[in-house]
Amino acid sequence: EVPSYLFIQQLYLLCHCGISKYNIYFYALSGLLVGASMYFAQATQGKRRFASFRSIAALILREMATTYGKSAGGYIWAVLEPVLGIALLSYVFSLAFRSPSLGTNFPIFYATGYLPYFMYMDISRKVGSALIFSRPLLGYPAVTFMDAVIARFLLSFMTHILVFYILITGIELVFETHTIHNYSYMINAMLMAAALGLGIGSINCVLWSIFPVWERLWGILNKPLFILSAVLFVMEDIPTAYQKYLWYNPLVHITAEMRKGFYPTYSGDFISPLYVYGIALATMTAGFFLLLRFHKQILNK
Repeated sequence: EVPSYLFIQQLYLLCHCGISKYNIYFYALSGLLVGASMYFAQATQGKRRFASFRSIAALILREMATTYGKSAGGYIWAVLEPVLGIALLSYVFSLAFRSPSLGTNFPIFYATGYLPYFMYMDISRKVGSALIFSRPLLGYPAVTFMDAVIARFLLSFMTHILVFYILITGIELVFETHTIHNYSYMINAMLMAAALGLGIGSINCVLWSIFPVWERLWGILNKPLFILSAVLFVMEDIPTAYQKYLWYNPLVHITAEMRKGFYPTYSGDFISPLYVYGIALATMTAGFFLLLRFHKQILNK
């Protein structure tokens, strides 16, 4: 019998090959993610046909009800938060500059930097608190810690794709942006942001549960990240002497990749998807290993 995660990998390639030359990276990530879920489910609970998929679906529905469904404005706020952030950036910087670093429209320039950055930050935060959020349900044999992590990741990822579509469509309907879409770069940027968020979040999932103070420290350490991730500028605006240091921030590659999907004249020669996916895979592997090693200690804490 062909393992189900191999079937999913093959199905993804059949449906999506040709969309982007970077499909091989997401192929590896999807295989690792789904394969890890099936392995951990079998290792901790024994073979359960499709039980993990049912648990993940139930956890996603629970999250939708508790996170977004408590009030009528729950889902609206998921859209309003980035809208207000982009509007504020556009207004403030339009007073100081005649045009952004790329193009002539401030909202679309800041949206192409802010949205992938916001996706990474939110996914890493949601995954990082997965065990804390789902702790009451992890006592049931049918629910594993990997189910909780994957459920929060998938819901956050799908939510941000929807928010991205709504905001970009809205901006292009209201303004004359003079941009040309290249969907392969857009998709790759979102996949990189999601993969990196999952990797960092899986490590923080262990650290936040064992060392609660680390959550506060992590929040403080991430404050300058908004400025250092090329959300407000492009890499080429930085003096050459400092570009080599900024290159090591994977978020700089993600925001630049997204902007390549809108500005055909922007080359972004420094972008290295392999570097970003390498960090994502390394942190993801380390995070899953730590979860497998310490999940019982965390749940019994």
